[in-house]
Amino acid sequence: MKLGLLGIDARIAEVVAAAPRHGDTVVIGCDLPDTGPLVRLVGPTVPRDAAWQPLLDAQLCDAVLVGGDGWSESRADGVRALVQAGRTLLLSHPLVLSMLWAYELDMIRGDSRARLIPCLPDRRHPFIARLTRRIEAGLAGAGPLGTVESISMERRLPDRSRDAVLRALACDTDLIRVLAGDPARLSTLGAADAESAWATLSVGLSGPAQLPVRWQVVRGESAALRITLVQSAGTTTIDIPDQPAVAGDPARPDAVIPPPWRWTDGDAAAETHSFDRAAAALDTLHGVAPPTPIPDATWADAARAIEVAETVPRSLARGRAIDLHQEEFSELGTFRGTMASLGCGLVLAALCVLVLATLVGGVARQAGWAWGERIAGIWPQVVLAVLGMFLALQVLPVLVGGGAPPGRGTPPGPDADRR
Repeated sequence: MKLGLLGIDARIAEVVAAAPRHGDTVVIGCDLPDTGPLVRLVGPTVPRDAAWQPLLDAQLCDAVLVGGDGWSESRADGVRALVQAGRTLLLSHPLVLSMLWAYELDMIRGDSRARLIPCLPDRRHPFIARLTRRIEAGLAGAGPLGTVESISMERRLPDRSRDAVLRALACDTDLIRVLAGDPARLSTLGAADAESAWATLSVGLSGPAQLPVRWQVVRGESAALRITLVQSAGTTTIDIPDQPAVAGDPARPDAVIPPPWRWTDGDAAAETHSFDRAAAALDTLHGVAPPTPIPDATWADAARAIEVAETVPRSLARGRAIDLHQEEFSELGTFRGTMASLGCGLVLAALCVLVLATLVGGVARQAGWAWGERIAGIWPQVVLAVLGMFLALQVLPVLVGGGAPPGRGTPPGPDADRR
């Protein structure tokens, strides 16, 4: 497969390094920095272009890898144009911590049938599928360590700034949704000072049919995630490193050593299982079926994760829990929301017209102003006509065949019944 680059970051750089092992070739790099260790992975022979327009040519490359470092409005416009052109994109997650931007891409994708693949390969690790089975067994009262009580996630970060914390949460939220289902409510706990709150941030996610989940930031020399499943008779822990796969033999650059994940089950000896994230991402790009029953992440899944991360600053500022509304990503959902807002506005406008017409009519009668009295008397017909037009608009989706676009994200299989 011929790959094009639009920007780069650490996650996309891993994919670029793994591409030759899959028989893929990077044929062009657009909007890349001039220097840096990540850019050197692309190679000096790969053509460069400062603009994104060459990537629109489907004959030039089969898919486009989109990185987030040095993000700009120009690159955002390029992504929109590529989605409109129906291209296949593998996007680093999250590119932008904006639910509106993710929603916009989803709307465009529904029309163009573009294939948007968020770089969220951790679903493919066998430990995640194994943990979902453990959760299901624990909820049914048949778990080896008793009933499942909660899930704890400890995210270790060397950089605990606001942006780094929110980006880490946007990635980890995808695993939260796989393991525990869609959260319905989000609450935060942090220091009183707004600047220092991010270094010790704790996020609680809960819902009527969801396991309670606590996600917390702690200091670490390197980025890593620890997932702890708390059960009535013990705990199950997965340690997930964030380091990329490294070359094990200088003479064979294709022979890499993926960082191992560690599974600790109660007092039993720990198990390890290596996992090459970049290779898993390329498998998804090539359409290789997942090795576990958990489906690959869709763009709708990525958008939900961004929504959760974007809600955290509001919860911190208000000091209270915030309900998460699982709205539909479709033109029909937008139409329904617009009509609901417009309907409320029309009711308020009708009340104002009633008061104003009564006032004008009374003044006109006292002043003998026949023309003003006639104008005030036609307000019921005006209000009726406007409300009639509003009601007629409600059948517009039926006439144009509106609905959710095909390919819309579905809940991850194993936890669908808990949502």
